[in-house]
Amino acid sequence: MYLCIMIFVTGGTGLVGSHILLKLSQRGEELKALKRATSSMDICKSVFTYYNADDLFAQINWVDGDVNDISSLENGMLNSDLVLHCAAVVSFHPSTAKLLKKVNIEGTANVVNVALSKGIKKLGYVSSIAALGRNSTDGMVDEECHFKATKLDSNYALSKYYAEQEVWRVSQEGLDVVIVNPSVILGPGDWSKGSSQIFQKIYSGLKFYTPGSTGYVDVLDVANSLVSLLFSNVKNERFIVNGANLKYRDCFDRIAVAVNKPKATIKVTPFLKEIAWRLEAMRTFVTGNKPLITREIADNAMTDSSYSTTKIISAIDFNFTDIDVTIKKYADWFIADQA
Repeated sequence: MYLCIMIFVTGGTGLVGSHILLKLSQRGEELKALKRATSSMDICKSVFTYYNADDLFAQINWVDGDVNDISSLENGMLNSDLVLHCAAVVSFHPSTAKLLKKVNIEGTANVVNVALSKGIKKLGYVSSIAALGRNSTDGMVDEECHFKATKLDSNYALSKYYAEQEVWRVSQEGLDVVIVNPSVILGPGDWSKGSSQIFQKIYSGLKFYTPGSTGYVDVLDVANSLVSLLFSNVKNERFIVNGANLKYRDCFDRIAVAVNKPKATIKVTPFLKEIAWRLEAMRTFVTGNKPLITREIADNAMTDSSYSTTKIISAIDFNFTDIDVTIKKYADWFIADQA
């Protein structure tokens, strides 16, 4: 669809952004990637190394800046044709509410506004299932579900929802956009942060499981789907990307087997849930460390949510990676990193 192009990517040092850069590099695309001056390159480097693509990593044109630094965005999008916006803060702690607003909402507004002013042909945005109307339906969540804020919605969910509104706004002003809404992303990021820490927690001996369920997806599927949509004729649409709907216990059990650790055996009841997040809040108050469990995380872990992928499969004939293949791959990767 597009020839002789330059692609500008935000969030290139993160989990999704690193795999986006890998996919684009493997395609032979010319690209520029935004990074903060203080950002660690370790995740991105390890991804390229794992796939024997160190030579491609060396060819990335990095632009120092920030999504809240307009001049750096203008510099990055200079002579660019397409934009992939992957930068975001993922946090479920109440203390990060202002940061979530600053980066996820205001930062996205900055990115799309500059893209519109620079005449970018198409923009792809990495949103989240958190921004979908999972609280407005008792059935399978699809792209037609409308967001309805409830006490179950985290500040992160609200930030991604309002960020999406900024993307839809510029779509009405002439910028072609595509949005992907990934479920819980499994991949080899910082094993101590985000969804990647699932492997770390289970490897360390997770004893508890919750009765809820959610969706899980391979980070490569997130990258492949967004890149495919970017180069397709599809525009001004959103797509759920979800490899499998699983009970939390089912997912945890599969990971435990993959890392050769005991399965969780203690079911978290509503009463135990309330005790757990309060005790964790007290621990973090005393130690100053980040909490492993917040009220938002605890509430979501008790609910059942399932996500439909009918739309993306129909639109671009997309095939998702088998969840057991995903778990085995990243479990092996995690174990290798512990050596």
